[in-house]
Amino acid sequence: MSNQLVFILVILITVGLNTLAQTLLKLGAGQNPLNIYLIGGIASYGLSTIFYILVLGKLNLSVAYPLVIGLTIIATTISGSVILQEKVLISQWLGVGLMLSGIGAIAFAKNV
Repeated sequence: MSNQLVFILVILITVGLNTLAQTLLKLGAGQNPLNIYLIGGIASYGLSTIFYILVLGKLNLSVAYPLVIGLTIIATTISGSVILQEKVLISQWLGVGLMLSGIGAIAFAKNV
C-alpha cells in the first residue's frame, strides 16, 4: 500500500472516529452520566485525537484542520440524518455541498 493511500486512510479513520464520538455523545446525552454511549464517545474522541496527531505530522495545520473538521461535519450531518433519524433541511444539505467544494479547493491547492 502506498504512503499516500495510508495517509488518506489515517485521515478517514480520524474523521470516522470523530463522527462516531459525536453520534455516541448525542445518544448518551440526558442519561446517567456514566452510560455506555458517553464512555464510548469519550473513548472515540481519544482515539481520534491520536490519529489526528499523525495527520498533523504530515500536513500543515491550515490544511489539516479544515480538511478533518470539514469532513467530520459532513459525516456527522449524514450520521444525524441516517442513524439518529434527524431531519436535515435542504439548506443544510446545500451547506454540506458548499463545504465539499471548499474542502476540495483546500485539498487541490495543497497538491498544486
